[in-house]
Amino acid sequence: MSMEIELGRGKRARRAYTFDDIAVVPSRRTRNSSDVSTTWSIDAFTFDTPIIGAPMDSVVSPKTAIALGRMGALGVLDLEGLWTRYEDPEPLLAEIASLPAVSATRRMQALYAQPIRPELITQRIAEIREAGVVVAGALSPQLTQEHYETVVKAGVDLFVIRGTTVSAEHVSSAAEPLNLKQFIYDLDVPVIVGGAGTYRAALHLMRTGAAGVLVGFGGGAASTTRASLGIHTPMATAVADVAGARRDYMDESGGRYVHVIADGSIGTSGDIVKAIAMGADAVMLGVALARATDAPGLGYHWGAEAHHPSLPRGRRVAVEQVATMEEVLYGPAQVADGTTNLVGALRKSMATTGYSDIKEFQRVDVVVTPYE
Repeated sequence: MSMEIELGRGKRARRAYTFDDIAVVPSRRTRNSSDVSTTWSIDAFTFDTPIIGAPMDSVVSPKTAIALGRMGALGVLDLEGLWTRYEDPEPLLAEIASLPAVSATRRMQALYAQPIRPELITQRIAEIREAGVVVAGALSPQLTQEHYETVVKAGVDLFVIRGTTVSAEHVSSAAEPLNLKQFIYDLDVPVIVGGAGTYRAALHLMRTGAAGVLVGFGGGAASTTRASLGIHTPMATAVADVAGARRDYMDESGGRYVHVIADGSIGTSGDIVKAIAMGADAVMLGVALARATDAPGLGYHWGAEAHHPSLPRGRRVAVEQVATMEEVLYGPAQVADGTTNLVGALRKSMATTGYSDIKEFQRVDVVVTPYE
């Protein structure tokens, strides 16, 4: 049942909830956290934890992708970032971290105006592959047609098509739009695509043959989409809606399971818990990993929207560096604010509420409790 609110005589709106508006509640059973599994599998790949490093230059470099892979997570490299535009982007990452706020956007626009070099895409993917971890790379829908052959030939394991919003029915008079259904059907590697924020949009993406759908739009810490475009996706409701689309698509397709990946508004371990409680199979983290002392952003965080050449919808934000990447994921935590030992907190919450794995935990009871 949908609860609608009358905003005025000519407009009604559906009530939606953020992660801050909800909480999970214990059931009649508890269990030891050592008996809890956080394993997540997609296609032929299995990970110790359902955590994905977002394809942002402040979060994932080839080095961090390798480190995350060795820690049982997945790092997705932005194949439109500095690592595929420059031979050595580390001085540029340091420059971005040192920029005064007033000039950061303009300088980033200039740095990201450098053309993408296909040979660097190949080189970065090869570097990650040589380390023996799962290789994942991301392109925007606008540049997928231009570079996907290079990406696949280089040996990517998981291909991510990620934008602020991605539609299976994009209309364009300027250029032939990407036909996701045909593209994914012809591709030899599993595809994760998004963002989507509604049941209908997600269902259409699932029908393209995607292995996973990213849920989120403009909810990240570095995003100003709500201020610039007036668009926002309350994530608790969005994840639940897309999980509902997954259920209905399973019936429609005869049992094909599409993974739901929460991508946005996840800054603490509690947010990870709530995302999975609402139906997510995994979470894609930006700011939560950018806080690591060994993250490539050097204490700053930004996404692709922050350096859009004509309409920036994000910004470079300072983040508190709290611990190493390993400590962010696995602890030990030195503070009680949910920024470190993310996996340990997830395991503890699952154990406290009596669930043994991710799929079971999606059935946990949830209450609405407005954030104070």
